[in-house]
Amino acid sequence: MPALESRAMPTAHPTQSLKWVAESEVVPGAYPDSYWRSLFYFNIYRLTVAVLLLTSVAVWGNSQQFGAHDPRLFAIADGAYIVFGAACFALISIRWRFNLQLTLQVAADICFIVILMYASGGISSGLGLLLLTTLAGAGLISRGRLTLFYAALASIAVLLEHTYEVLTLDASVAQFVQAGLLSGSYFATAWLAHALAKRVLASERLAAQREIDLENMAQVNQLVIQDMQDGVLVVDDLGVIRQFNARAEHILGLARGRREMRLKDYAPVLATRFDEWRNDAAGLDVASDLLFNRTLNARFVPAGRSRRLGAVIFLEDLTRIQAEARQMKLAALGRLTANIAHEIRNPLGAISHAAELLREEPAINATATRLLTIIHDNTRRLDRMVNDVMRLNRGDRAHRESFKLVEYLKKFVSEFCEIEKIPGEVIKIDAGADCPVLFDHNHLDQVMWNLCRNALRYCRQQKASIRISVSAERGGNIVKLDVVDDGPGVPATERGQLFEPFFTTARGGTGLGLYIAREVCEANDATLDYVETPGGAQFTVLCRGG
Repeated sequence: MPALESRAMPTAHPTQSLKWVAESEVVPGAYPDSYWRSLFYFNIYRLTVAVLLLTSVAVWGNSQQFGAHDPRLFAIADGAYIVFGAACFALISIRWRFNLQLTLQVAADICFIVILMYASGGISSGLGLLLLTTLAGAGLISRGRLTLFYAALASIAVLLEHTYEVLTLDASVAQFVQAGLLSGSYFATAWLAHALAKRVLASERLAAQREIDLENMAQVNQLVIQDMQDGVLVVDDLGVIRQFNARAEHILGLARGRREMRLKDYAPVLATRFDEWRNDAAGLDVASDLLFNRTLNARFVPAGRSRRLGAVIFLEDLTRIQAEARQMKLAALGRLTANIAHEIRNPLGAISHAAELLREEPAINATATRLLTIIHDNTRRLDRMVNDVMRLNRGDRAHRESFKLVEYLKKFVSEFCEIEKIPGEVIKIDAGADCPVLFDHNHLDQVMWNLCRNALRYCRQQKASIRISVSAERGGNIVKLDVVDDGPGVPATERGQLFEPFFTTARGGTGLGLYIAREVCEANDATLDYVETPGGAQFTVLCRGG
């Protein structure tokens, strides 16, 4: 999985620019390390041959062919060959003009070996075969350049050496055949090295291109994986997390850079499901039970041919899917309501108006009055529900402005207590400083009315039964607004449904208040959440400071 972020080996940042094949081409005049490294090993071979030849003459003397004609010349030439090889290491280390160095070294090899041939008796010494290795190595190192030129130099040198022997030492003319065959083998070796070098060069270019393609693909995959809404984990056979993406890090709280992160340390339930899946070869690839308060689903994919080798775990956040489904449902409902709102309100208005007229009749009895009250209350409830649903499509129309929050809350509490006919001491405002906020004024009214009405419905309605606190976080960039009551709180079984539309425990409620309040907060780049407390209920709004 090269696309995932790995702990053991750093990967390219997802926003890093992709590399293309043109970057793999060698800059003119510059040679990669592999060229110089090959030249270094080639010089080691040269120095080794020279040392072995000198050692053989020093140990066995004239008992062998080497140096048989002129031992003194052989020793001087071989010594000079060793000194030349040692000097080449210094030139290679400074990386000075690769092609020129290689040509000089090959020419020196030809010159020294031909002199050693002459000192050893010419063609019959067999030293001319050493040039075959020299030509082959030079052809491979130079990637096929000048190989035939080097072969021509070697052939001319060998033929000239034998011609000199024929003219001065009365060597056999028949050995020209051997010199010719040796020269032909030089060209054959050079041509073979040239062909092999071309194939090696083509393979290197193809490998470099494939490497760039793979790196590009890995970076593209990383971009895709990192932007996935699902978490992705790679877990080995020991339950150790090897790789993960940003979403998995957020879900499980993984510590980036830590060694030996075991799945059971971060998600014991998921680790148990992973062990069950790994031991059941015919089992399902999806966890049978939902994880983390039934909001997370896990899907396992084998990392190899066997489940025992580990798995890629996809963590699917069901709350996001449920929210998207709810949004689609409510959007469709909002469009439907917008189309039929006029048709619904006209009959409701007529029914309500008729009920009001009937209540003004002088001869109406108590039973009729009670029935008319029921009609009136239900028409108001239906009208309120239509208005709430109509607001669903207007949640994103926020006109944010900056204003002092505590000053706003004081006016709001005064109006709320007057309209709800409760003493002002029931609601207490706790604020260290009057923090400015960036919020749509009407939207905040809607949120606070909903939260305070819910708090008033369930609190004890005593002094400071409802507390509104204001605090600044992150240096004033975030303002925290809490609405807390001293009531019984929200039962644990109902907390997961608090912000779902049409869920209500209040008689006559529409079940849209908290849902619309959260939507309004999101439209103002704020959040609304329920906070678990030992007693009572607490709703927290986090909004941007002004």
